[in-house]
Amino acid sequence: MSRLAKEELAAIARQLVTPGKGILAADESDATIAKRFSAIGLTSTVENRRDYRQLLFTTTGINQYLSGVILFDETLRQTASDGRQLSDVLQDLGIIVGIKVDRGAKPLAFTDNETITEGLDGLRERLTEYRQLGARFAKWRAVIRIAEHGLPSRLCVVANAQALARYAALSQEQGIVPIVEPEVLMDGQHTIDACRCVSEWVLAETFTQLTFNRVVPEALLLKPNMVIAGKDCPTQNSVVEVAEETVACLKRHVPSALPGIVFLSGGQSERQAVEHLQAMNRISDLPWTLSFSFGRALQDSALRTWAGNNVSQAQEIFIKRCRSASLACQGEYRTDME
Repeated sequence: MSRLAKEELAAIARQLVTPGKGILAADESDATIAKRFSAIGLTSTVENRRDYRQLLFTTTGINQYLSGVILFDETLRQTASDGRQLSDVLQDLGIIVGIKVDRGAKPLAFTDNETITEGLDGLRERLTEYRQLGARFAKWRAVIRIAEHGLPSRLCVVANAQALARYAALSQEQGIVPIVEPEVLMDGQHTIDACRCVSEWVLAETFTQLTFNRVVPEALLLKPNMVIAGKDCPTQNSVVEVAEETVACLKRHVPSALPGIVFLSGGQSERQAVEHLQAMNRISDLPWTLSFSFGRALQDSALRTWAGNNVSQAQEIFIKRCRSASLACQGEYRTDME
């Protein structure tokens, strides 16, 4: 990669973590959004999916709080009701368009219900097309599960780290900023200590593989889980404890050359995700910008309010969630703002 190409990608990565701004993850697969629509009594049709995402993208003021939006393949190709491409709706607001490029987590052979994220076959060609369609950054998610009987396995951690690194290298080669998302799931009864140990292992292996694949850290963003106890763990830690454990974990394994870290919400409630992000941003001497790449933590209440027809009310709720996340990035969020 030429020096000029590296500088251009690094500039996009820095723009994505502009202070006070974050990324909306609107890249739900067909199966995922069908489940969420079903919960509000709505059928997942092409038209309903378009209308819902158009609702989000046309909310007045989102460009104050969002630097980028991750799209699903279908959405990148869809047209808004005013005739513009949905991607152009975002670009006209100065919001950078991103794209989910992995093809989902599939069973990993010879493991105990573990997964490997697939999609490397044909990825170079897909990235070329996505760039032509306006995408300037991409995302690939790996899924790591903790269980009492020895999970995750070394096979799962290494295989997913290698896939993340190959994806990141191909993205940079094609002029697209990669976001790597090695997610340690909240599902289970594991303690915060178990989450920290596995998260450290996963991050260490991921950055080792990124180095082997010559990925440029200045043109890369990390989308990690927070270090948090499993949903079913009887001991749930305080907001401050989660923040301190998460930052300590990241400082041990994430190069300071990265321009920023954009957290996933990972099954946390809307308020919980924002409170944890707020607490982390009140910790001093951080080598990177800490921001968000939330999906449900920005959308959940808006989706339930919309229910297929309440557009204006849903947009009011959505912009409020975006503003709360933005304030958390700056360490200025307060619970009485809800």
